[in-house]
Amino acid sequence: MGTLPHLSSPATLGDQAYTAIRSAIISGALQRGERVTERGLAESMAISPTPVREALRRLEQDRLVERLGPREVRIAKFDENELREVTLIEDALRALSARLAAEKATEEQLGEMRRLLDHADTVREKGAGLEPGSADERELAVAILDDMRRFHGLVDRASANPTLIQMLHMVDAFGADERRRSVLAEVGGDRRGAAETRYEQHRAIFDAIVARDGDLAEDLMRSHSRTSNRSRVTARFSG
Repeated sequence: MGTLPHLSSPATLGDQAYTAIRSAIISGALQRGERVTERGLAESMAISPTPVREALRRLEQDRLVERLGPREVRIAKFDENELREVTLIEDALRALSARLAAEKATEEQLGEMRRLLDHADTVREKGAGLEPGSADERELAVAILDDMRRFHGLVDRASANPTLIQMLHMVDAFGADERRRSVLAEVGGDRRGAAETRYEQHRAIFDAIVARDGDLAEDLMRSHSRTSNRSRVTARFSG
């Protein structure tokens, strides 16, 4: 079992445990299909089992863990059809998020998006002369990927719809580990054009949001999400 961070604040240990375990699932520190116990998780985080029990109940509701017994759970592992269905839901939610962002984003939020994309631009320029497949290129690819992930978070918040944001929070946890792997595979080696394509997709979505064109923002985000999700489903089930 992967090592989880120690927790210390008694007032919010349940929330902290939920966040820590969920993050461990998303990052792959807790592997899909892995069996874990309340006591084992509690010891890893240096807390009592009670807040862990509370966190696991919430994670069960999120369908990220499956109950095996009174004190034992398994990290959920989905088959190909289940994951494809989740990605269909995500595509629709992200498209709606972009539409609402075009309608509701504040100037401050638009500025945050612009600065993030400009930073990604700078990173891309640094990587222009790097050898394809090199460690330096991979490091820059990770930086771009992180910027694009944060961009989605900014769009979600700009939608100003708490229900939608909560639903996206849930689907984000499904397959996040292979999403990262599949994107890294595309931007590495001799497939540098894939990184450029992803950046351009995000820039086009941003331009539509700035123009307050909800129809276009929705269409562009849906297309981008479908492309990304096809890659990650393939990454998990291609062997």
